[in-house]
Amino acid sequence: MVHLRELWYLLRTTCSRARKDEISGPWFRHFDADVTSMRSRMDLNLSTGRVAIVTGGGRGLGRAMVLGLARAGTYVVATSARERTEIEAVAHEAQRDCSEARVFPVLADVTQPSSCQMVVETTIKRFGRLDILVNNAGRGMKYVSSAFLTEPARFWEIEPETWRMIIDTNVNGPFLMARNAAPVMVEAGWGRIVNVSMNRETMRRRGFSPYGPSKAALESETIIWSQDLAGTGVTVNALLPGGATLTGMIPDDVSDKMRSALLDPSIMVPPLLWLASPDSDGMTGRRLVAARWRSDLDCREAAEAATDSAGW
Repeated sequence: MVHLRELWYLLRTTCSRARKDEISGPWFRHFDADVTSMRSRMDLNLSTGRVAIVTGGGRGLGRAMVLGLARAGTYVVATSARERTEIEAVAHEAQRDCSEARVFPVLADVTQPSSCQMVVETTIKRFGRLDILVNNAGRGMKYVSSAFLTEPARFWEIEPETWRMIIDTNVNGPFLMARNAAPVMVEAGWGRIVNVSMNRETMRRRGFSPYGPSKAALESETIIWSQDLAGTGVTVNALLPGGATLTGMIPDDVSDKMRSALLDPSIMVPPLLWLASPDSDGMTGRRLVAARWRSDLDCREAAEAATDSAGW
C-alpha cells in the first residue's frame, strides 16, 4: 500500500505552483459548474466545426479532453494504441451528450510512423480538415515499477526496452504526429499543436527516469517547433494539469482517501478550449498550468495567470 506521506510528497512537489484550495474537496464540488460556465463562454470563441486529433483519447486526461472538445462543438478523432473498446465508449458518450457523432475512434500506435500518417489521412478523409492536434498519448512510471512512489528506481536498474518504450511514446510519438499534422495546418494558415506535459518538479524528481526526461524533451520540442512554425498561423504550446491527477498512471493500490486529493482530469478542459480558439492567436512556445486557470476571470486574463515560459 502506498503510504499517505509518499503520495503527499508527490502532491506537494507537483503542485507547488497551484493554490492550496485548488486541490481540496470543495474545489472539486464546484468544478463541474465552473466548466459549464467556462464552456458557455468558450463556445462563443471556439468555431463550431473545427476538427481535432487527441492521441490517447480513451482514458484519463485524453478522455476528458476529447469530451470537452466535442461538447464545445469540435469534431474529434480519438486514438488509442491498444484499447479500441475505450475510445469507442468515449465516442458513444460524446454522441449521447451532443446528439450527433462528433468523436471518431481510431486504433493507432503513435510510435509507428505509418500509424501517425494514417491518423492524419483518416481525419482529412472523414472531416475534410485538421485544426488541432493534442499530443496526449504517453507512458508513465508504472511501466518501470508499480512501486515507483515508494521505491524510486535508479536509472541503471531500468531495462533498456522499458526506457525505449517510454521515450518512444512520449518524445517520438508527438514528433511523428506533429510531422504529419503541421503541413496540413500550415497550408490552411491556422492550427494548434498542444503537447501534454507535467510539472517541472517531476522532471527533476529522483527516481522518475525516464518519464521526467521524456517530458523535459517534450517541452524542448514545444519551444523549438513554435519557432519553426512562427508566422504560419500554427501555434505550439504545452498544457499540464498542475498536480498529481487521477489517471491510470496512479498506482492501483492508492486508497480512496488519497485519490480524493488528486486533481480531476477535467481540469484540462477550460485551458484547452481557450488554446483551441482564435482568442489564443499569437501565443506560442508557452506552457499553461490548468490548476492555475481561474474561471472567474476573462479568458485572456485567466490564460495569462496560468501561463509560464515552456522549458524547465
